[in-house]
Amino acid sequence: MRRFTTVLTVLLGIFPLTFGAQFLFNGLFDGHGAAANFGIDPWPTGTAAGYFAVKGIRDIALGLSILALFALRQRRATGVVLAITSLVPIIDMITVFTHDGPAATALGVHGLTALVVLFDAVLLLRERPIPATTQAGEVVQPAHS
Repeated sequence: MRRFTTVLTVLLGIFPLTFGAQFLFNGLFDGHGAAANFGIDPWPTGTAAGYFAVKGIRDIALGLSILALFALRQRRATGVVLAITSLVPIIDMITVFTHDGPAATALGVHGLTALVVLFDAVLLLRERPIPATTQAGEVVQPAHS
């Protein structure tokens, strides 16, 4: 199960990077396409199109935060951050609903993402630490405080 959680966590760190890049770069050239992928079309236009940069960098920062904690082997902290981060797709889902976006996108993209992120957070938070071993292969029990 630990390997599954590892793969899922890495993917949950990479996915926001790709979405963020889409909004950051495609938003500059094809704002309506990026908004449609989010579930809101044809909004925004004019000065509100700055939304694309905000959404893009938000997703990139979230992905990098998840990957940085995970790379530092902070599995429990990554779980906490993922649990908090699940608020983002929940609010995205509500945003799509309140702007007359398609329910399929609201639930199928944002709602499902929130569930997967929460699922991974729970898996990480329920993990037991792996005991350290010496070079001779002896198990070293962690000191309890």
